[in-house]
Amino acid sequence: MNKVIPNETATDMLAVVNTSLILANSHYENFPVASVFLPQNLREPIGLIYSFARQADDFADEGNLSNEQRLSLLNNFRDELDLLHAYIKPPTIFFATLGNMIRARKLPYEPFYDLLDAFSQDVVKTRYVNYDEVLDYCTRSANPIGRLLLHLYDESSIKNIQLSDHICSALQIINFLQDIAIDFKKNNGKQRIYLSQDEMAAFGITESQIQNFVDGVKAVDENWQQFMLFNLHRVNALLYSGKSLGRILPGRIGFEMRMIIAGGERIIHKISQVNGDIFKRRPTLNYWDWLVIFFKALFKR
Repeated sequence: MNKVIPNETATDMLAVVNTSLILANSHYENFPVASVFLPQNLREPIGLIYSFARQADDFADEGNLSNEQRLSLLNNFRDELDLLHAYIKPPTIFFATLGNMIRARKLPYEPFYDLLDAFSQDVVKTRYVNYDEVLDYCTRSANPIGRLLLHLYDESSIKNIQLSDHICSALQIINFLQDIAIDFKKNNGKQRIYLSQDEMAAFGITESQIQNFVDGVKAVDENWQQFMLFNLHRVNALLYSGKSLGRILPGRIGFEMRMIIAGGERIIHKISQVNGDIFKRRPTLNYWDWLVIFFKALFKR
């Protein structure tokens, strides 16, 4: 049964959608979000999905809130999602608009709950014992976005979901690698490290060394360079294992996917170019990089 939540004006709904699209483009991203290459009818729902994820992520990360305040904000989102799931009108226009879109597009609710679980985990968990723990986080922080997009595209086959999961997990890990210094400063001074603790130990990497790199007290050494090279090779293989999805998806959505994949490859390349020294030279994409990405996507490489 696909009911629509009533009593919201078209003007209010449109304002929420426009705000969501602005939010989707106001945060700097190395990967395209609801870009002009997408069909027009998909930009608004993708903008709403991104706005949901961006707001929840900001609750976990941004500002000077206490952990209790962060979790309370995330729980408020969870409560409103519960109301939508139960066909009860939520108190905010954003969730009313989101609920109408979810029902109209017949999207599953589980990916939205998974995102909130991941962002709540960000508040309380700052270390990852091994790579399996990192991947488990990715299944809830990144993969749900890909799954929701496949539902929007009517391309949600078992094979496509598996390929999408590989791509989304890879993109999340690429973000971890480029943002090591940024994440180290988050969580109320309790440094957050998404790198696997057992692999850090194997390469002789300590948290005090990372602190020195962040502070600029010491330059990265050969151990760090080898550690980053190891991570880059692995994430490149993970991204490649999902790459065929960009050729499977048709038309403009396939082109958008190839742009996203090419963006990930470009960031891997730029981190490699600086020998993993993201502390002095965090990779960002310039005009030339976007041209490379565009032509790689255009020719289905």
